[in-house]
Amino acid sequence: MTNSFPRGTWLVACATLVGMTAQSPEPKARWWMDEPIRLVQTNLRESDAGLDARRLIAQVGDLHANALLFNMGGIVAFYPTKVAYHYPSTFLPPGRDLFGDVLSEARKRSIRVIGRFDLSKTQKPVYDAHPEWFFRSASGNPAIYNGLYSTCINGGYYRAHAIEILTEALEKYEVDGLFFNMFGNPSHDYSGNPLGPCHCDACRQKFQARFGRPLAKEGDAEYGRFMRDCSHEVAEKLAGLIHRKRPNAAFLTYIQAYTDGIMSESNTSVTRPLPLWPYSASDNINRALGSEPDKMAFNLCMSFIDFPWRFATVPPAEIRLRLYQNMAHGAGPAFTMASIPDQEDRTALLAAKPVLAWHADHEDLYLRQTNAGRVLLLGAGGGAYRGLFKLLSEQHIPFTVSDNLNWLESRPGSFDLVLAPAGVPARLEDWVRGGGAVLATGTQAPAFGFARNGKLSAKTQGYWRIRDHSLFPSLRDTNLLFFDGEYLEMPGYEGGALTLIPPAMFGPPEKVWADKRESQVAGLIKQSHGRGTIIYVPWDVGSLYYRHGSQAHGWFVADLIDHLLKGKRQLRTNAHPLVEVTLMRQAGAGQRRERTLVHFVNLSGHSGTTYFEPIEMRDVRVEVAGNFKAARSVKQSRALELERGSGTVGFTLERLADYDVVVLEE
Repeated sequence: MTNSFPRGTWLVACATLVGMTAQSPEPKARWWMDEPIRLVQTNLRESDAGLDARRLIAQVGDLHANALLFNMGGIVAFYPTKVAYHYPSTFLPPGRDLFGDVLSEARKRSIRVIGRFDLSKTQKPVYDAHPEWFFRSASGNPAIYNGLYSTCINGGYYRAHAIEILTEALEKYEVDGLFFNMFGNPSHDYSGNPLGPCHCDACRQKFQARFGRPLAKEGDAEYGRFMRDCSHEVAEKLAGLIHRKRPNAAFLTYIQAYTDGIMSESNTSVTRPLPLWPYSASDNINRALGSEPDKMAFNLCMSFIDFPWRFATVPPAEIRLRLYQNMAHGAGPAFTMASIPDQEDRTALLAAKPVLAWHADHEDLYLRQTNAGRVLLLGAGGGAYRGLFKLLSEQHIPFTVSDNLNWLESRPGSFDLVLAPAGVPARLEDWVRGGGAVLATGTQAPAFGFARNGKLSAKTQGYWRIRDHSLFPSLRDTNLLFFDGEYLEMPGYEGGALTLIPPAMFGPPEKVWADKRESQVAGLIKQSHGRGTIIYVPWDVGSLYYRHGSQAHGWFVADLIDHLLKGKRQLRTNAHPLVEVTLMRQAGAGQRRERTLVHFVNLSGHSGTTYFEPIEMRDVRVEVAGNFKAARSVKQSRALELERGSGTVGFTLERLADYDVVVLEE
């Protein structure tokens, strides 16, 4: 599992790559874009089919939710389906239509209902009748988990039979949307066992036709692209069906292409490598809305610890933190529980309820928010990306994440600086030539502006020597940065502000650095390109900061950012690094004019491997670029005094508990 993106993105098919911009036909109305959403998901067991619909909806209403993600069909149907090979729960009472009852009760309370389907698995009789519909391992065996057989995205179950199932559901029920769990071919089962590539006839034939070679036993980059594209083919069919049958319903799953909203999860796992990622919800929402601003982001806060412990919850402070992060980055709170609200462990529900209540009381704040950060972080995976994300958050530099560069055409003047942790795409060249600035890190040289003849080193344990302290005012008290990893040696760029000290003796103490030597290998290269600038750090400082949190690495990157921004940050504050600050613009509505929102999320309760209640902060001073006439703390229900500077305004939050938002009026 990964909490950078959802459990559903274990599947190879759900990879979202730079440049994927496929769009579904726009519905007549998009409630998910125009209404404040407080979502609750009940992941039902088949044995829950006899639940009291009226009581459930009363409980959902008591949580202040106005949208319910509720099981509909797929592995188990919660309504009396008449489609062959689609099985109602054996616990569904005769004549009972649970989904219909829930939908009817929800309508009485103006609660929207999104039906949940899981088409990834079904029962043995379907496999016996149509084995060609199912996943096959390299040895020819089906994938079976708890008696369920995994279907294949290229088989007839997904490609044809699912259309029959969904057509019945959409014609029978006026749903507000459909969500698809485990969309595509999972790479692992629920116990974490790898499944490998699918070798069914359809996959083998399609792969051979596309790549001119047989499928391998192990997955590779070409198989990943193949699975992604096959999932997009099916997504396009499902989107078309949903929009024809229910024009005002949303198509939702864990991919960007053809969907109306992008789903993700903030979750945990006992096998996940440390450190914990406390920015999970911020990461998911920022990335989704920055990549596809015309779609809504839904980040599900998973209440349980891991699959084997679905009824034991994560700490309450972690629940609240994720929900506040959703809100601070432009989405609504979304909370998921196993089974129904009558939980044996009620701590997660009790933690979520006041956050949803806050959102209900102040829902006008959470409509049509867009990220105002003028620093762009290119979306990527791994520690390089997370290290830069973490650093930007701790430095309180407003930033947007995007998986693509579509803003170059749609919003060309939106950003002052691009951070590239995993290569600089060639598509950025014209933007840089026109005056843009790029900070690139890692061993993949930029696609333009630099010679492409770099030599990759072996893993190295050494230092980088700071030779130009004027570039690094925060590092005035040190001449060294520790280094552990690979670097790209760039011929023709030797020397400069940062050079390598190669490995030397480090023990015993009497021998330390007895053989030390200096080199001219450049650890930083600054290059003009047209009217723009590129600074290239040919080693992975992001991953080092993510793993070790060295303050020197953090200051190093922050100084480079300030240098490229010419010292002009959008926001400055004395807030603790564990106070996450987001700068959002909110479109006007009715008599209300466009305004700026400054969200504060207090992460100070995060400690190693757990979450405690955050420490209250006092006298948080903030200076924001802009000309604002008034400021108001929503949590404190009072106006804040403004201090005007040269193109900036300042205000002070006297108290910050777990969350607050300051409204700046122009």
